Amino acid sequence: MKKILYSLTLCLLILQACKKDIAEVPDNYNTGNTVVRQKPATPYVSNTDFKIVAYYAESREPDSIELRKYKMITHLHYAFAYPNADGTIKAIAKPANFQKMKQMAKDNGVKFAVSIAGVSAAEKEIYENLVRDPSLRKKFIANIVSFAVNNDLDGIDIDWEYPTADRGNQITYEAFMKDLSAELHAWHKYLSAAVTAGVYAGGIRDGITLGAVEAMDFINLMAYDGANYKGNPNHSSLILAQDVLNYWITQKGIPKAKAVLGMPAYGKNSANTAITFRDLLRQGADPNLESFTVSGSVYYYNGVPLAKEKALLAKSSANGMLMWEFYQDSNGANSLLKAVNDALVRAY
Repeated sequence: MKKILYSLTLCLLILQACKKDIAEVPDNYNTGNTVVRQKPATPYVSNTDFKIVAYYAESREPDSIELRKYKMITHLHYAFAYPNADGTIKAIAKPANFQKMKQMAKDNGVKFAVSIAGVSAAEKEIYENLVRDPSLRKKFIANIVSFAVNNDLDGIDIDWEYPTADRGNQITYEAFMKDLSAELHAWHKYLSAAVTAGVYAGGIRDGITLGAVEAMDFINLMAYDGANYKGNPNHSSLILAQDVLNYWITQKGIPKAKAVLGMPAYGKNSANTAITFRDLLRQGADPNLESFTVSGSVYYYNGVPLAKEKALLAKSSANGMLMWEFYQDSNGANSLLKAVNDALVRAY
């Protein structure tokens, strides 16, 4: 009996030791159902392939996005996570949508990142305060990287709109992006940023330095919200797209391989009111045109032919396209993403 009790005790001790070993595995590759968090030992290599980036706004209904459209993109950016004044990251507001979109990206071989917002005046002030204080900047970066690692992200997108030069942000923006890039790359995760179109915002565009761009994997150029640029009422005209690329690549000097040209999936009127592309089509807009009247107001948008022109422009003069926003695009034959892929002769 003593021998049996001794054997049972020994087995229990062994089992407990095994459980303890499993529980204490710290750290980050996915290995089956176990997440092991450990920095890769190999050097980071940035992906320089042509990109099709779609931003997804978390308030949108994921199930209303046509499944095949995930095959039409290479990167999906979840918008947004938000910074706190103490350098921590706020919890995702809609965790169910977050998990669903992440899984859809993974299932379709799409890179999945979270965009950290700095859009409102309060958020911009938080960014400025965080990056100007070396200790807070270090804490903020550590929390961003932990957020990316713990959520099994492929990368992080910074949507600080914008590090304006007239507030002295050039130096701290560059330092922030360089330090963040180094930490993310150590975990084999990419870094991108959404930036102004540049052609009509001198103080804003000047806050984004070449050194900061060099630290990123790619830069998303928001070539929209520029109504009446050179007399064109469309807020995202072809001439605007051409001049955006000309400014950032030719004048500013950013590498063509890092430039991603932005395109909207919404229309705007002269009062700056927006209607999604899918809703414009529901109300009768022609997908092959660029304007439609709703309740007496003319809305200008990017139709299928213009989307194809921009895709070819991005192919020849940049290295990718982005869409704001994934849900706003139409499903089916009139999808702008479909038009982009067809113009690029890309399988989906």
